[in-house]
Amino acid sequence: MTLINIRNLGVTLGNPLFSKLNLVVNAGDRIGLVAANGRGKSTLLACITGALEPSEGEITKARGLTVGHVAQNVPAALFDTPFYDAVLQALPADQAESESWRVDVVLESLDVPELMRGRPLKQLSGGWQRLAMLARTWVSEPDVLLLDEPTNHLDLEKIAQLEGWLNALPRDVPVILSSHDRAFLNATTNRTLFLRPEQSPAFALPYTRARAALDEADASEARRYERDMKVAEQLRKQAAKLNNIGINSGSDLLVVKTKQLKQRAEKLEDAAKPAHLERSAGAIRLANRGTHAKVLVTLEDAAVTTPDGTLLFKTGRQFICQGDRIVLLGLNGAGKSRLVSMLKQAIERPETVRDSIKATPSLVLGYGDQALADLADTDTPIGTIIRRFDVGDQRARGLLAGAGMMIDMQAKPIGQLSGGQKARLGMLVLRLTEPPNFYLLDEPTNHLDIEGQEALESELMAHEASCLLVSHDRSFVRAVGNRFWLIERKRLVEVESPEGFFASVRGDGW
Repeated sequence: MTLINIRNLGVTLGNPLFSKLNLVVNAGDRIGLVAANGRGKSTLLACITGALEPSEGEITKARGLTVGHVAQNVPAALFDTPFYDAVLQALPADQAESESWRVDVVLESLDVPELMRGRPLKQLSGGWQRLAMLARTWVSEPDVLLLDEPTNHLDLEKIAQLEGWLNALPRDVPVILSSHDRAFLNATTNRTLFLRPEQSPAFALPYTRARAALDEADASEARRYERDMKVAEQLRKQAAKLNNIGINSGSDLLVVKTKQLKQRAEKLEDAAKPAHLERSAGAIRLANRGTHAKVLVTLEDAAVTTPDGTLLFKTGRQFICQGDRIVLLGLNGAGKSRLVSMLKQAIERPETVRDSIKATPSLVLGYGDQALADLADTDTPIGTIIRRFDVGDQRARGLLAGAGMMIDMQAKPIGQLSGGQKARLGMLVLRLTEPPNFYLLDEPTNHLDIEGQEALESELMAHEASCLLVSHDRSFVRAVGNRFWLIERKRLVEVESPEGFFASVRGDGW
């Protein structure tokens, strides 16, 4: 049954975000929207809800269809509202009193603890705020559910919970979601739409298989274009040759033949479409300086504790060696970020740390934290680069442009940049700092689109960078890690792969 029919839809905001978009949404569809940051995913969802008028085309919905939209941000007016009340207020006034049980059902389905339900949204983590917005939308039982970057701010446990929740929805409820989490897309979708300015291909496949089909289609289109242009070039050469012969011989027949060959060449050239070239959202580059040391960091049964001294776990005797790309695994609150902080302190200020953590003297640290706390919201990208590094104005602007920030963004306060733009700026700062030979990366793919994730993966692999990283991005972990440390039962143990941990998270009642 067709619920939404999108025909020849296009939106132009300065440049075309997408055009000639055709999509039919049927009952049971689970559609993943894929595009780089700022390329139209949120815009398309806004068009479907009716909040934004498209530049061209039309959207037809089934009579009486209700659309639930979970946006990326919490409305400021709700910050002081308790979790439970924020969901209750989403019900129509005539239902809020008599059917408040709907709120309890939704909160139970999302495993929201009683203690959490009375807290104002501003006191909750970004992950719980996202689930509150989801609950607000779902409590009214919409016919279609739209999710805009639903895994943002969620840790691995909550992502697994969300996957289970989505897959347990009534099968006839279509879901359209935009996401940069490749594993999440694979787990929750059965169709994939790649948003592009000219034509947006869609495949009846989850992300990874759809991406392979798209790459093959692009390669085929590139081969076809190259072949057509070669044929057109040969026709023009033949036309030029016949033209010279015709002029010298005075043959009208050759003149006519020359004209026909030129027309055929022009027709081929007009019909030939260049293969799609993805406009880069900005390059991600890492530097890697060498070191002769084989062992970079030694852990001698270091005790990892909370700020008040409560023991979280002990590391045992562990070594971080050159070429290691260690992924630190563990449930939320197990102490992953605390270990990262201890390693950072031991490397930057060894005199303040006991002998339980020893870093080789030649180690140079590159550190990236998930909050991008090193970037001041009131500063500007151009100011950040010029003040921190010995580069002139012109070079700074070129570096920023290469990282995806055009002139109009470079003088904006960093607080006004998108999460993806901040992440790319953070990576640029990391590269320009004294080239590291060891990276500590805490959730480095937060806010990066798929292009950025793949670029970071390639950089870490190409440079054979030594690193220890924390990430909830399963695709990134699988692609980059060659060693895996797991925090369990207050001990740090090495495991063969992350799959056992991923499976245990999926099985924790979700």
